Amino acid sequence: MFVFPQPPAEMTRDAFVARFGGVYEHSPWVAERAWDAGLGEETATSGGLSGALHAQVMAGDEDERLALLRAHPDLAGKLALAGGLTAESSAEQAGAGLDQCTPEELAEFQELNARYTARFGFPYILAVKGRHREQILENFRARVENDPEAELAEAIEQVRRIALLRLEAMAGG
Repeated sequence: MFVFPQPPAEMTRDAFVARFGGVYEHSPWVAERAWDAGLGEETATSGGLSGALHAQVMAGDEDERLALLRAHPDLAGKLALAGGLTAESSAEQAGAGLDQCTPEELAEFQELNARYTARFGFPYILAVKGRHREQILENFRARVENDPEAELAEAIEQVRRIALLRLEAMAGG
């Protein structure tokens, strides 16, 4: 766990949301609610703040969690190809080599993205840091066959992991 230079509990609401509102992709409501719920000393670390933010995700209703998942881009999808990702998503996907897919890999990603979204109603989400595109494709092929309840839980867990990795980077990790 990494310690933030300025403890989040010492920030104003506006400063906190400006700093951490993008940790959950296009979902500043998570940071807003975490600040509103009260931030303790434990949020001075990446792990502690991750827990506080994730608690707000889990306190949200099903529609809010689905909207959170749907705010994530497809991996190696059209938005990535068009350069329309957030800076964080772009760096994460490039770090996994998704910007260097062969035409065959790209076609498989696009086919899997379409099948996955049609089956589950939200995009395939994976914390890709430390993984290579072949590992991601293997994971994708397996998860597209999951039952919907298990996959919803896995997608929420992957979003939590992505947020923690982003918080660690923000704290200097």
